[in-house]
Amino acid sequence: MSTDFNFIELIMNASIPVKGVMLLLVLASLVSWWIIFAKWMSLKSANTRAKKFEETFWSGVDLNRLYDTLVKRKKKAMGMEQIFESGFREFLRSRKASQDSVKSTESADRAMRIALNKEVDQLERHLPFLATIGSISPYIGLLGTVIGIMISFHALSNVTQATIALVAPGISEALIATAMGLFAAIPAVIFYNNFNAKVERIYNSYDIFKEEFSTILHRQAGG
Repeated sequence: MSTDFNFIELIMNASIPVKGVMLLLVLASLVSWWIIFAKWMSLKSANTRAKKFEETFWSGVDLNRLYDTLVKRKKKAMGMEQIFESGFREFLRSRKASQDSVKSTESADRAMRIALNKEVDQLERHLPFLATIGSISPYIGLLGTVIGIMISFHALSNVTQATIALVAPGISEALIATAMGLFAAIPAVIFYNNFNAKVERIYNSYDIFKEEFSTILHRQAGG
C-alpha cells in the first residue's frame, strides 16, 4: 500500500466547488498577511513617533516654536503631533477671539479629543477585517470539507462495493479545505489580538499626553 502524500495533487484532484473554497481561503490568507505587514509597520511607526515627540515636548521647548515648526513642516502631523497641533491651534484661535480662559481651554480640549479619536480610528483601520478573516475562515474551510465529502459519497452511489480505498482519497481532498481555513484563521487571530493590545497602549499614551497638555494650557490661560 502506497503511503505517499502529495499535497498539491490532493488540491488539483479536488472537485470544482472545493477548489473554489480553497481559492477563496488563499485570497483571504494573502489579504490577511498584507494587513498584518502593513499594520505592523504603521503601529511601530506610530509608537516611535509618539516617543520622539514626547521627548521633544518635555525637553523644555517653547510651545509656540514647536507649534510653528509643525505647521510649517510639509509633512502632515500624525498621532501625538496632530493632537498637540489641533489643541494648540484651537487654544490660540480662542485667545485671539478674546474668549475667557475657561472657554479657550475647553475649546482646546474638544479639539484634542476629536483629533485623538481620529488618530485611534486610523490605528484601528483594517483590524475588523482581520478579525473577520480569523472568525469565518474555519467555517468556510469546513463548508468546503462538507461539500467535498458529500460529492465523494455521491460518487459511490453507483459502486456496488464501497471500500476505504475508494472513499479515503475524496475525504482527504475535502479535509484540505479545513486545513487551509485554519491556516488562514490562526495568524489572523494571533495578530489581531497582538495589534489590539498595541493600539490600546498607544491610545493610553495619547490620552495621557492630552490630559497633561490640557493641564499646561489651563495653567497658561490662568496665568
